[in-house]
Amino acid sequence: MDKKTLFAFLIIAVIILLTPAYYNIIAPFVEPVGADSVAVTAQKATYVQTPYTPPSDKEVLPLEQKSIHEETYSVNTELYSATVSSTNGGSLISFTLNNYSYLNSGPVQLINDRNQQNLLLSFRSVDGEHVKLSGPWEPVNNVSPGFISSEFSLRFKKALGNSWVYKTVTFYPDNYIINIKTDLSSAEPFISQGIYSLSWVGGLPITEKNVSDDITYFDAYIYQGGELHSPKLTEKEEPKEDNIIGETAWAAVRTKYFVSALIPDVPGLGGKTSGYKSGDLEKVYSVALSLSAHQHKNIRLYLGPLEYRRIKALGVDLDSIMNFGWSFIRPISKGVHYLLIKMNTVIPNYGVVLIIFSLLIKILVYPLTKKSYESTQRMQAVQPQLNALKEKYKNDQKKMSQAQMALFKEHGVNPLGGCFPILLQMPLLISLFQVFRSTIELRGAPFVLWIKDLSSPDSVIDLPFSLPIYGDHIAILPILMGITMFLQQRMMPTQASGQQKYMSYFMTIFFTLLFNNFPSGLNLYYTLFNVLTILQQKFLTPATAPVSVTPVKRK
Repeated sequence: MDKKTLFAFLIIAVIILLTPAYYNIIAPFVEPVGADSVAVTAQKATYVQTPYTPPSDKEVLPLEQKSIHEETYSVNTELYSATVSSTNGGSLISFTLNNYSYLNSGPVQLINDRNQQNLLLSFRSVDGEHVKLSGPWEPVNNVSPGFISSEFSLRFKKALGNSWVYKTVTFYPDNYIINIKTDLSSAEPFISQGIYSLSWVGGLPITEKNVSDDITYFDAYIYQGGELHSPKLTEKEEPKEDNIIGETAWAAVRTKYFVSALIPDVPGLGGKTSGYKSGDLEKVYSVALSLSAHQHKNIRLYLGPLEYRRIKALGVDLDSIMNFGWSFIRPISKGVHYLLIKMNTVIPNYGVVLIIFSLLIKILVYPLTKKSYESTQRMQAVQPQLNALKEKYKNDQKKMSQAQMALFKEHGVNPLGGCFPILLQMPLLISLFQVFRSTIELRGAPFVLWIKDLSSPDSVIDLPFSLPIYGDHIAILPILMGITMFLQQRMMPTQASGQQKYMSYFMTIFFTLLFNNFPSGLNLYYTLFNVLTILQQKFLTPATAPVSVTPVKRK
């Protein structure tokens, strides 16, 4: 191919790439009246270069017709107590959860100084200016309802030139959903391509005593096409924003136990996430949805606990942000979670639930455990003959392997028989770890005596310093778990020797130190499981019939 041909192809490629931009300049897209179909939404989305750009220093504010002062309203339900401000057309300046408390103080508060400017509407004007509909909006016949027993709405309006934009915030007495209805129809001529943004800025505050553990779960998400998109953190307090164009089901920010999610009734045109680190530990996230002023008039805000039942009932796959482990572990984790919740409806103490659950699991895996012991005993019975074969064929690895397999076949020994049953139990143990570590139902749930919270370590002494792995406190259950692990090793049919013996002791000490920072519910389960295993070993091993050993015929 000569140079002229290459140059021609290059010119054609440039023309193809620049043609859409050229048509967008000479004939901007105007939405036809009544165009609310999916096809029109898709056409509009193709012309969107950036769903939403945050306000700059040259921000243009709406034209006010008169001075408006901030008004506040109290909305109380059995689930929460909220204070709503007329700022931003109904922002939440306080939101306390009646059923969830801090360990040493009052109910959990999900609003702080960082996220009070929530539920803000903004857009880019047809002149390219950035407009935020911030500041106080004018109330429309609003009253402060106090406690509500049925749905209740607050309506606000704001002047934009000679037009009005409206926003209605509706509360419900029996769930954590707040409905946000917008009406920007009269302002559409001011809005570039008819696209506006609804944002939640500043994430959610820390709510747990163990700050580092709580922050581990902090994140923001945009959900598109069944996939989660999360922002990259920056060290600056002016984070880089990730704009994602495409059909967006929802946007959310979460902590370990709580979430704020914006869920449009019709998938949005795009989303935006950002995040930065504040200080050594804290993470601050923000999210926004890009919406059509013509099509997207109704958005649900879910602000509350990560209760699986409530999250799943939303029907938008918001439960995908919950910590149930890897994809092949998640069904088991959900099954364990469901069983624990159902048992708690009959047994009010989660500690007792865990005891009964340990018994049920032990009964369930009993056949596997028994098979493992029998396999270990058979292996122990043929060990002298196996050593003799190793000595005989020490210089011929191929014959050694053949003789070893013949020996195992003759006596019905499966070399993996002792490990395979344990490997089958691993998915269950991993799922239990996930559920006990991050299930909100265990948060603040007491057991007995010093165990006040099954979701936190059962610390009895606070240390003046922090040790690697171990932490800054002393807990009782990890020590008891370590003792049961040691006793379990001592009762094994085949005792380890030499380097293996010291390695087993090292692992026992390591797990004891590691589990010191784990939730007491998890430690309680493992300790009970080990106790039951010790009892099983004590009564199972003598009952196992001795394995007869037939001497190997020598040629």
